[in-house]
This record gives sequence, structure tokens and C-alpha cells, in this order.
Amino acid sequence: MAENVRVNVTVNGESRSSDVEPRLLLVHYLRDTLGLTGTHIGCDTSNCGACTVLLDGESVKSCTVLAVQADGADVKTIEGMAPAGNGALHPIQEAFWEHHGLQCGYCTPGMIMAAADLLKRNPNPTEEEVRHGLEGNLCRCTGYHNIVKAVMAAAESMRSGEGVPA
Repeated sequence: MAENVRVNVTVNGESRSSDVEPRLLLVHYLRDTLGLTGTHIGCDTSNCGACTVLLDGESVKSCTVLAVQADGADVKTIEGMAPAGNGALHPIQEAFWEHHGLQCGYCTPGMIMAAADLLKRNPNPTEEEVRHGLEGNLCRCTGYHNIVKAVMAAAESMRSGEGVPA
């Protein structure tokens, strides 16, 4: 058995430090070590995107990243999307709720994190661009229409500055 390795990461704005096995996946580090269970494990093969988080601002499937690879990085999970303390949702979360993009909810955290990355890179996407941007995330309820509608609504809300976290 390999020796544990010290990992220092900032998760949702909070510095975290842990000794982990070198083979520990980031998704398991977030869920099992840090207790952030909003990041889901859907397939363990990077096909479904349920485990998507933002690593230094870019969406990654955390089942394909080792925790040690995140050393020194900034990680944002679904728990870090809403502004802290006031009970408000992030505009993307709000749009998923308002436009029925939640379905059963299992894919939702990964969809929202992928949408956040997409909208950061392209704040005014077409419907086709949203579908392309989310194609690495699977909804087993096949509710893509409302998810796309929610991302389009979130983009409009964020462009107008409504509900955008400070």
C-alpha cells in the first residue's frame, strides 16, 4: 500500500488539507473525506457527468481526476454555487427550478456545474451551443428540453445581472 500524500485544496472558498491515498479519486475525496455529497457518482467511467465540478474554473468530471492532481487548486462543487448566508440560489439553480430542469435530480449538480462553465465561456449561447456544451452530461430521465430551457433562462438572467451572486 502506497503512503498517503498531503493534498491542499480550496473547496468552495475554504482551504482544506488532508492526507489521502495517491489513487483516491477527486469525487471520493469530496464525498467521503470532505462530506460534500452534492457531487454524485453516476457511472465511474466519465460517461454521465454526474460528478462534474469546477477545477480552477473549468468543468471536469471528478471521477477522472485524482485528488492529488487537485493539490493547490480551487474546486467548486454544487454546494458552493449559491451565495453563502442569504438562502438565495445561484441564477442557474433558480432557472433549473423555475423551468423544471430538475427531473429526478440525480444529474442536476453535474448539469449545473457544466452549465456554469459553459456560461462563463459563452454568456449568450444559442440552444445548439447549450446542447453541445452539456453533451458530456447524461439525464437518465431524458428531460433535456427543460434543462436546455433552464440554461438559456439562466444565461439571460445572468446577462441582465438578475440574481447574480456578488
